[in-house]
Amino acid sequence: MKNEIVSCKIEHHAVLFALLAKRAIEECGDQGREAILAGMTAYGNERGMRMAENALAHGDELTTMTNQAYGEWQPDYEGQMEFGQLRTEPSLQTYISKCAWCEAWKKYDLLEYGKLYCVNVDNAVYQGFRSDFVCTHLSTPMSWGGEQCKFDWGHPISPQEAEELAEKKKELGTSCMKDFSFHTAHLKYTISRFLINYLGEDGQDIVELALQDYVDLFGQEYLDVLEGLYP
Repeated sequence: MKNEIVSCKIEHHAVLFALLAKRAIEECGDQGREAILAGMTAYGNERGMRMAENALAHGDELTTMTNQAYGEWQPDYEGQMEFGQLRTEPSLQTYISKCAWCEAWKKYDLLEYGKLYCVNVDNAVYQGFRSDFVCTHLSTPMSWGGEQCKFDWGHPISPQEAEELAEKKKELGTSCMKDFSFHTAHLKYTISRFLINYLGEDGQDIVELALQDYVDLFGQEYLDVLEGLYP
């Protein structure tokens, strides 16, 4: 339909990353892999810093509780993701048992490349939010063959903070969230920048090849919709 509004979803975000990683590794091997991982850490840090800015703008301190409250995305539809808390003390531990990113990578036979997204993204976001925070994997991520993704966030959430978290999420609603056109544009910008900075002309070629792969899968309109959204 000509009047259909084009908007990226988790699938587009996941697949664009995997295509960039695939082309980087195919063209430049280990150097390409290093560039992708460095880009992903920077991308995560940038997301975390944006979350911290939102928290501070609302007068909130940077804690594990507020980190959980100021998340920037939500699933495309109910039931797409399954996640929750394993415990809140002596440190917060969470899990993911159904992941839309993994499903997208499997759908397009890109899991081998997509899984690089999972190496450090959660910790990178957390450290972007506050540099002395560390998020630790408690299990092999699902994209690497594990049954669930499990994380330890290094600090507790007290019963009072748990109540505050629920209230804060209710108060914020979607006001601090970004849609996946924005997130996909952000990912495109930061990963492309790192590929070009690390790999020069090869990096530029990699980006162009990956974007053409993306257009071949989804159509030019799903690339055009990213224009001007980030930075």
